[in-house]
Amino acid sequence: MRNVRNQVQIIGRLGGEVELRTTSNDKKVANINVAVNRYFTNSQGEKVENTDWFRVVAWGFTAENMAKVLHTGDEVMIQGRLSTHSYENKDKGMQYITEIVADQFLFIASPRQVREGEKVAS
Repeated sequence: MRNVRNQVQIIGRLGGEVELRTTSNDKKVANINVAVNRYFTNSQGEKVENTDWFRVVAWGFTAENMAKVLHTGDEVMIQGRLSTHSYENKDKGMQYITEIVADQFLFIASPRQVREGEKVAS
């Protein structure tokens, strides 16, 4: 049960292309931003849609596969853990970053597949 304490899973769409780079230690790292829509009814009874953006980082084999498979707009499931770190910016102020460190991902659909599915369904 100890391994479940810091686990997160999201399903959303990629906000841009996967940024794959190699560190000075020759390790592959990928960065993506994932948009997750959520819906609620406000106090006036209107349905409202909000989008939450999540920073996601992946390492090694997972990073390389993300870069090969995922593209802007793709729907994806990300599973991993939350990580928070800080750094000092150029103005000597502290910046705090929370991101998902992806252990695994699952490609769900591209925007084109979704559009074609809607045409078939109608």
